[in-house]
Amino acid sequence: MTRVDFYVSPEPETQARRLLACRLTEKAYKLGKQVYIHTDSESESQLMDDLLWSFRQGSFIPHQLYTTQASISAPVLIGHHQEMAGEADVLINLTQSVPDFFSQFNRVAELVNENPDVRLKARERYQFYRDRGYDLNTFKL
Repeated sequence: MTRVDFYVSPEPETQARRLLACRLTEKAYKLGKQVYIHTDSESESQLMDDLLWSFRQGSFIPHQLYTTQASISAPVLIGHHQEMAGEADVLINLTQSVPDFFSQFNRVAELVNENPDVRLKARERYQFYRDRGYDLNTFKL
């Protein structure tokens, strides 16, 4: 069964969530895990693509934007599609809803910050997972 981890940042800015996604992605990549970063839009996917190259000096995380037509060769994929047909171990969810395909992953990372709207939506996602019996963990950063 999928394990769901909520990472709660004390920062209110959206950029803090993106940087946290980069750090979690780097950690998972170094552990040999396949990662899918799920975003709300093509522009958000592009922002994450750019940020993974520059978030920390000396960091290298091979990644590519996910498209339904592209062959998948990178260990880290970034996308905003309603379906994810590739294989990955970890889903990093940067959206405000539970992706329909979340259960195909071993782990889901839900990123929360101090923005009131983000926290409210995170509570709804937490309740969704809890009501369905998923293993939940919360990490306050």
